[in-house]
Amino acid sequence: MQRVVIKVGSAVLTQDGELSLERLTNLVDFIASLSKLYDVVLVSSGAVAAGYTLLQLDKNIVQNKQALASIGQALLLETYRRKFAKYNLLCSQVLLEASIFKDKNRLKNMNNAINVLLKNNVIPIVNENDVTAIDELVFGDNDQLSAHLTNHINANLLIILSDINGYYDDNPKINPNAKLLKYVSSISKDQLNDTSTANSEFATGGIVTKLKAATYLLDNNKDMFLSSGFDLTNIKKYMLENIHESGTLFTKEN
Repeated sequence: MQRVVIKVGSAVLTQDGELSLERLTNLVDFIASLSKLYDVVLVSSGAVAAGYTLLQLDKNIVQNKQALASIGQALLLETYRRKFAKYNLLCSQVLLEASIFKDKNRLKNMNNAINVLLKNNVIPIVNENDVTAIDELVFGDNDQLSAHLTNHINANLLIILSDINGYYDDNPKINPNAKLLKYVSSISKDQLNDTSTANSEFATGGIVTKLKAATYLLDNNKDMFLSSGFDLTNIKKYMLENIHESGTLFTKEN
């Protein structure tokens, strides 16, 4: 069975400073359908945002953000557990740091665990270990983590569900005539150096981090699909019906 990694960001999972249970439920519904066809690994942001719903600490202080991640990770996983249980699916927590991808022994251990989970129809839910990985917490993002994970567990595709519905030839928030690119086979250095910030107060990514993730995967002959996490219609059509109406596929094969 082919493997798919899905990454969902804080901008999708949160609304007005709280977890968006509607979007999270829609995501679980989609994964439940997809898991009948693929092995699915979920990379989920949202721990800090979830923690903030229970304890309103100043997120600009690193130690506070670590504490919020610690509180929120438990809440986030329990929310996922309840939602997946409706489909008789188990889920699990896998916390990683970027350094694991440079350590063959730890990487092997991670692969062994994920293989066992997938073999037993469990949905692994991956996140950065924000409590201890201070550098990753401040400078990292789950776009990069999910790209490296996709490559190292030999998944076929990374799906990034974001607050945008694809990659455009210009900023669609500024230029109403910007056109969505359905296929992208290469990314220039100028595109990677663009400045673009994330919309959510809890998010650490932006379009550039997604382009960096796509570049890494293209260099390793892997595909990435960027689509909306607010409306899953397009990604459902692409993955479940093989219909590409919208969203951007980063691939060398087109």
